[in-house]
This record gives sequence, structure tokens and C-alpha cells, in this order.
Amino acid sequence: MATTGSAQADVVVIGGGPAGSTASTLIAQQGHRVVLFERDRFPRFHIGESLIPETYWVLERLNMLPKMQASPFVKKHSVQFVNSAGRESAPFYFWDNKPHACSQTWQVVRSQFDQMMLENAREHGVDAREGVRVHEVLFEEDRAVGVTIKDQDGVLREVRARVVVDASGQNGLLMNRLGLRVWDPILNKGAVWTYWKGAYRDSGRDEGATLVIQNGNKQGWFWYIPLHDDVVSVGVVAPFDYLFKGRTNYAQTYEEEVEGCAGVKERVSQATRVTGHFATKDYSYRSTQVAGDGWVLVGDAFGFLDPLYSSGVLLALRSGEQAAAAIVEGLASGDTSAAQLGRWGAAFNAGVDRMRRLVCEYYDGFSFGAMIRQFPEMRGTLTDLLIGDLFDDRVDKVWAPLESLYKEGKQAIPTWDAGTPATASSGKANELVLPEGHRP
Repeated sequence: MATTGSAQADVVVIGGGPAGSTASTLIAQQGHRVVLFERDRFPRFHIGESLIPETYWVLERLNMLPKMQASPFVKKHSVQFVNSAGRESAPFYFWDNKPHACSQTWQVVRSQFDQMMLENAREHGVDAREGVRVHEVLFEEDRAVGVTIKDQDGVLREVRARVVVDASGQNGLLMNRLGLRVWDPILNKGAVWTYWKGAYRDSGRDEGATLVIQNGNKQGWFWYIPLHDDVVSVGVVAPFDYLFKGRTNYAQTYEEEVEGCAGVKERVSQATRVTGHFATKDYSYRSTQVAGDGWVLVGDAFGFLDPLYSSGVLLALRSGEQAAAAIVEGLASGDTSAAQLGRWGAAFNAGVDRMRRLVCEYYDGFSFGAMIRQFPEMRGTLTDLLIGDLFDDRVDKVWAPLESLYKEGKQAIPTWDAGTPATASSGKANELVLPEGHRP
């Protein structure tokens, strides 16, 4: 295939999801020419529907709050945990911990939310082009200098840029090219989910609560997320081998797990399933680097943790925001080195590690109810973690009381050194299997 032409931009962004649209918007707000290439045409399906309160501050900077407030998205005020016996914890109400507008967030349909974010980027001056695939990132020696894109005629065209932002999602264009992906040595999970119409939902300020429901045999948990139009997203997360090995198909797996989980079975008993079954495997990974000379990774192109506490969109927005600040500063000073573009990486990774530890503790038997009963003064700090207040070391005071509840012989969850390669159950990136027919 021929390569033709060459265009110039200050920044090229690969991918139009929340991380890419955030980074591109904030850079364009400072007067830089930003070109964004998205391989799909929006709206397109995506999972990751529950926002947590700390997304508020980035949405405010993006001027997205009026759009969110006018949207049909269900308002979310809390998260609640249900154990394997069906016992419900007291709800963790965000407002009670932080009485501010940020404590009301949303349950979003991602096809709609992501399109809103991309349109917002265009309104801020981003040249966002859908249906364009980035073929590769161009390097001169070790520095990224642009991309080649493939048009519908199969012709490759170069687009030169001072900085390339990889927001290509789980495919991880640069992560794969440079061999940067490492799998989490503990969080080897998978998920199967579907959508129900007419399923049970609470009323009042509990109507939009995210429920985390432990399954009957304690092998995993269900998310239960009420969306608008009377639809509820319900998915099971469990270890990869348990969920996928020895099972005939995703439908069978899902039905067996619902049957064994009274808390979910009862809630969907009068509902109608309105889609097929979706599945994703091997989704906990991180890059060994956040940036290099002339390039930055954001969102799922840098890493993905786990859906347990709904941190995915927050980490996408925050990485996009932090990368944008480093890029704008670097463009102004003429420094687009790895050190400048990645200066936010250490603090960001520390925040991800805090959420990772809370995730691992849950999988290792941690009970929010037991913690609060023993240490009621820790409710506020636990809620801080649940709302996504991850980037302040004051929340670390929760770990010592938590460890005091360990059974004899139990060790603290080890910190994952993402710079050390780890092996997962497969050597491939996330596999997302979509059903035929209706897309929510």
C-alpha cells in the first residue's frame, strides 16, 4: 500500500473514548491543534457504565456537567454490598461523607456518554474523525513523530505531530508494539453480563445505587447497575478458570451463576432479558511505562484494573487530564521528553495501587460490614476510597485497621510492581465477545 501526503498537528490522539476525548479537549482548550482518530463510528457499545463521584472534577473542567445534568442518565448516590447469604450492608451514601454536588454521579449508557464526550471535544476545537484507523505510530529513532492512518480506499497517509497520545483502549497500540503490557499476577478474572428490562430497583435516593452482590459460593460477585429506560446491567465477575473452563457457553455460565445467587435471582425474577450475553477475559494489566519521547498512554491503553469499584472511567478521565497538563506544559517549553510527558505517572500509579489493594482485599475475604462494626471511624475513609479519592496519602490510614482484622497467618496484599513482567492465563489482550442482535 502506498503512503501519501503529510499533515501537521500539535497533538495526535488515537481513540475517542473517555480518555482520548478528555486529553484532546483539555489540550485544545489551550489553543493547540489536536487531531483525534477514532476507528469506530459513534455511537458504539462499551461496558463500564457506573461513574464514581471523583469524575465530577474532570467533567467540570471539560464543561460536561450541564450536559450530564440534562441527560436521561440515572442519578447515583451510593454503593451497597450484599454478601453470599443475601445480607445487605448499610449503603455508603456519598453525600453523607462529602456534602457537595460532586457526591451525586450517574449510571451511564456508554454508547451515549462516549458520544457526548466526543461531541464536546469537537465543540472545544478538536478535529475528531471517526471511521479512521491508525495503522501505526511513526518513530524517528526512539521518538514518536506522528502516525499513519488508513482511509477507506486502503491508502496510508502520514500525519505528523509533536506528541502522540495513545488512547486506543484495550488493544493498546503502543503497548503491544513496544512490549509494555504486563498482566496483574493476582487479578486474573473474567466477566459475563447481559441486560434486563423490568428488574427490581429501589426507590428514592437508592434507585440509582450500584449493588455489589457476592455469589452464593463466594467464587465471585455480580454488579447490578440500574440504567435509564428501565434497563439494568447485571454481570458476574469471577476467576478466569472458574468462569470459563468446563462451561458450554456464556449463556449457560450466566444462568448457572444467577441460579446460585439468591440476591440476583430474586431481583431479575420478574424481568425480561433484552440482549444476548457479553463476555470479557483477562482484563487486569498495566504498562511498564506511561510515556516515552513524544508519546503518552492514557486510559485502557495504559492499563485496566477491575470493575469491582467502578473505577474505570475515573482512571480514564484522570489519566487524560494529567497527560494533557504535562503535554501543554511540554509544548510550551519545547520539552516533549519521556520525563516531561510522564511526570504524572508515579502519583497516578500510586492512586491505582490504592484501588487495586481494596479490590484484592475484597477478593481475599474483606468485609465492609465487619470493618465498620469494628472501626466505625473508618467509614469516612472507606467511602473516600469508594468515591475515587485515590490520590491523597491521607487515605492510607485505613490499611492498619484493615490488617488488624486478618486471620492468623494471613499476609498483607503485596504491591504489584508493574515494571516486572507477570504471566496471565493467556498471552493476548482482552477478548470482548458481543452477542448478535440488540445492542443496549
